[in-house]
Amino acid sequence: MSAIDDCFRKNLLRRVPPSKKKAEDSLTLAESYLEESKKTAAAGARKISINGAYLVWFHAARAVLFRDGIREKSHYCIERYLEKYVTTGHLEEQWVTLFSRMRTQRHENQYGFGPDPTAEEVASAIEYGARFLARIRVLLADTT
Repeated sequence: MSAIDDCFRKNLLRRVPPSKKKAEDSLTLAESYLEESKKTAAAGARKISINGAYLVWFHAARAVLFRDGIREKSHYCIERYLEKYVTTGHLEEQWVTLFSRMRTQRHENQYGFGPDPTAEEVASAIEYGARFLARIRVLLADTT
């Protein structure tokens, strides 16, 4: 059984009516988190900024799921779902890999006791979050 099949079997991903409206709302929310992450980074709040940058990734990816009629209950399963677009040639594998890294970084930042993210890590998370958001917009336009 594939990882994505396992996500559906465990109801971590489930089918719902497709919604372009929810997809658009999720993209708008991703844009909002991008702006907030930039502001918190400028204020020196690196932990919060990393979490905000991750939410850009999360909500951008979620837009794809909403559009496709999929509801998630697992951030890991979002990655597995995005792999569908890698295998069909509609999304580059690097984006799924970077999503995984951001998810792990956010998790360690939120639940771990390690050092604060560096200013460079925050800047990179924000920059790549913006790129991912733009890439997802293209994906949604190309696969409608």
